[in-house]
Amino acid sequence: MRHDRPSFDEVYAAHYADLTVQLYAYFGDRQDAQDVVQEAFYRALVRWNQVAGYDDPVAWIRRVAWNLAVSRWRKARTALSFLRRQRIAEPHADGPGPERVALIAALGDLPHAHRRALVLHYLADMSVGEIAQREGVAAGTVKSWLHRGRAALAAEFDLTESAGGAQ
Repeated sequence: MRHDRPSFDEVYAAHYADLTVQLYAYFGDRQDAQDVVQEAFYRALVRWNQVAGYDDPVAWIRRVAWNLAVSRWRKARTALSFLRRQRIAEPHADGPGPERVALIAALGDLPHAHRRALVLHYLADMSVGEIAQREGVAAGTVKSWLHRGRAALAAEFDLTESAGGAQ
């Protein structure tokens, strides 16, 4: 015995593909079209007793799908409008120059303690005493690390004349 109201499964099987094609033509993106149609059918399913009583349940599902599609389109348009108001180009920062690349490579060749002492002293602006306290060694040890590290870098860059400068 056939009842007057179609089942959800019958409506889904008969109309999912057609609605997806319609929304695909609108979106130009099959995945978005499938998502919108699935969402419309989900919304119909959760209130199927009410929707099945309509004269044309498919028209209700179609309207929900189109409303969802328009909503997505508006959100995308708003996002695009926002992006257009942003800076046209990101500020350009030059990459590291050859000197910096060479320095990083030379630092990488130093013993770990020498490299750490040089970085903390020259880049983190820590004093010899602060480095000694942080590393748990005597100040003389830190001075030795700095001296040896500078000497190794000077030899790497052939700067022997200026290597004997300040600490």
